Amino acid sequence: MFWVVLGVPLLLLLIDLAGGRTIRISGLMVAAPPLAAVFCGPGAVLVIGLATLGSVVVASWFNGLVGVANFPVVVATAVLICAASTMASAIRRRRERELTRVRRVAEVTQRVLLRPLPQRVGPLAVASCYLAAEEEAAIGGDLFAAASMGTTARVLVGDVQGKGLSAVATVSDLLGAFRRSARSRTPLPELAPSLESSLWEDLEERGSEEKEGAGAEGRGVKRRQLEGFVTAVVVDLPEGEHRIRALNCGHPSPLLLRDGRVTELAASRPAVPLGLGDLAAEPVRVDAFDFAPGDTLLLYTDGVIECRDAAGSFYPLAERVARWTDRDPERLLATIREDLRSFAHPRLEDDVALVAIRRDS
Repeated sequence: MFWVVLGVPLLLLLIDLAGGRTIRISGLMVAAPPLAAVFCGPGAVLVIGLATLGSVVVASWFNGLVGVANFPVVVATAVLICAASTMASAIRRRRERELTRVRRVAEVTQRVLLRPLPQRVGPLAVASCYLAAEEEAAIGGDLFAAASMGTTARVLVGDVQGKGLSAVATVSDLLGAFRRSARSRTPLPELAPSLESSLWEDLEERGSEEKEGAGAEGRGVKRRQLEGFVTAVVVDLPEGEHRIRALNCGHPSPLLLRDGRVTELAASRPAVPLGLGDLAAEPVRVDAFDFAPGDTLLLYTDGVIECRDAAGSFYPLAERVARWTDRDPERLLATIREDLRSFAHPRLEDDVALVAIRRDS
């Protein structure tokens, strides 16, 4: 781009010289420095600016305009445009470096919080991916995690209400609570209240909750004032069984892919999202589903099914994946990711987290 833009004032100078004094296009030459500021660094813009200034002077001399009263104004205008373009390029470069640093920090944060899931857990093939709606960020409020509990693999996929640093902090708290519960072998029916209790303890420790009110009523009011509740689905996959157990806390139902068919694994009685447990009147219920060899389990967040195209239609996840049930988890998620990006208009409106698990035949 440097050589292309540098050629603009020189080409215009040749055209001006070839056209004689009847054609005067020196005014077009000053467009080169602003154009260069979009693509080039400040040093390159300065070189192009000097070439532009020289071309303007040569064209003015050839056309006999050096001695006219307006010539100093023409030169001053060219100098100001060149200087402003150089400054604009320097500012753009500085902001690009700042954005690069922000992205690098976001990538490190993602690697620390959302550790890549292992590709294999016993007889299970596993794949995961995360798509951020904001190009400047690599992580938001969606999350996934996996933990080994002896002969059982436990997988979590969740979505934190809210955006920004508060959502990321809640993600960190919940993932820490999930891993602690896995180490203590917390049974699945007891997991929701355990995660919720740990989540609120972490929120209180970092000072996100004001010290006001007392009792369940006061605590419930404070909780609903926070951007802290989380929808989540947790699945236990025992190694020696062809069944899975699932706990759904207000999250989109997982999909079971089998021989070209897609089945929604809907909870018989979904639990309330984590953080709103004191609103629930009944204990949580764990459901069991068949998970035979060759089956694939797809866990996802609502950013997938709430994605819209140009016509405003939602992304038909179950309909699309029915054509890809024979693919391994890595290829399945890669296909969904590409299809989702081409479907979204003009871009993703929400973060997306996907986990695919396949039991070997």
